[in-house]
Formats: sequence, C-alpha cells, structure tokens
Amino acid sequence: MAGAAAVLEDGSRLSRLDRALFRLEGRLALISGLAVLALVLLAVVSVGGRNFFNQPLSGYVDWIEIAMPLIAFTGVAYTQRLGGHIRMDILIGNLRRRWLWAAEFLTTLIIFIVMVILVWGSFSHFDRSFDFTAPLWSRDSTMDIAIPLWPAKLLAPVAFSVLCLRLALQLWGYGKALILGTEAPVAVPLVEDAAAQAAREAATVSGADDR
Repeated sequence: MAGAAAVLEDGSRLSRLDRALFRLEGRLALISGLAVLALVLLAVVSVGGRNFFNQPLSGYVDWIEIAMPLIAFTGVAYTQRLGGHIRMDILIGNLRRRWLWAAEFLTTLIIFIVMVILVWGSFSHFDRSFDFTAPLWSRDSTMDIAIPLWPAKLLAPVAFSVLCLRLALQLWGYGKALILGTEAPVAVPLVEDAAAQAAREAATVSGADDR
C-alpha cells in the first residue's frame, strides 16, 4: 500500500489510545517537515554565500548529518498509522475477515520484533556517544564544526520507540478483529481498492474530508 489508508475510530479504549498516539505522531511528522524546510533554507544560504560572497555556509555538511535522523525517522510512526509504507497488496488485498487479520497480525508482529531489536541497538549506539563527563556530553562530533552527535543518535531509539507503540496498538486491533471476526476494526489501516482511495483523496483535496 503506497497511499494513506482509512483508519476507523470509535469510543473504545483502543481508539482513544490510537488518537492520542496519533497526535504525538503528527507533531513528530511536523518536526520532520520543518527539518526538511530548514535544510532547504541552509542550502539557499550556502549556495548564495558561495555565489555572491565566495563564502559558503560553514559546517553545511555537518548540519545535514545532524538533520538526517529528523527527516528519516521521526515520521515513520505517522506513516505506519496511515498505512502509507510501501508494501505488496496482491495477496493481502484478496483476503477477507479472519484470514486478512491473521496475515496483518503476523506481518505486524514481525515488524514489531524487528523494531524492538532496533530500539535496543540504536540506543546502544547512542550510549556509546553520550558521556556526562565529556565536553558537551559527547564522545564524538561532526568533522567540520564539531557538533555533538549524541542528540542525532538519540532520535533513532526515540522514533523507533514511538513506532513500537504504534505497532503494539495495531497488534491489539488486529488481534481483537481476529478473535471477534470484525469486518472493520478500529485503529488499524484498512485495505481499500483503487476507486475508494481515489475518492477519498479527491475529497481531501477538495476540502470535503474533515478528518
């Protein structure tokens, strides 16, 4: 699924937790977008300085290095909630009810296990960089203007932890649907056909979608 999917809501505890986490994910996605904007502005300043004053922005590559985790990781949970990550729907799209929820539960569980391992690994990577006794609490820094790297390295386990929370909620949703045989569970991205996706996207563009 390459585009955003429908996510149903109701008054259940699962749906309330889903909406609360989605607000956090939305703020993280906003930060990611602002990081992209900041890099664009830095590029304008650097290129303008080089062309007009023969003096590019000092440490431009260092700032890119620091901003990359913001761009790459902070929006993954938001995209997961909307079902926006690329995947193959040839098989999943033909499944129905319990078969569909079983397949979704299994694949989500695999992703959850992988992400828990990545949280542990990325936090270990951050821990090797962070030191309270070192200058700026950092054991390493960027090459040019010596920006401490530990804040950027901390972003990975934080963003992956939020994604783990999202996956845990989706496992709850798929597991509940699998047990009850629910046709349209809440808090999980639902598979839509091309016509439904096109209609919803058209409604969003036209302003008819209030979500």
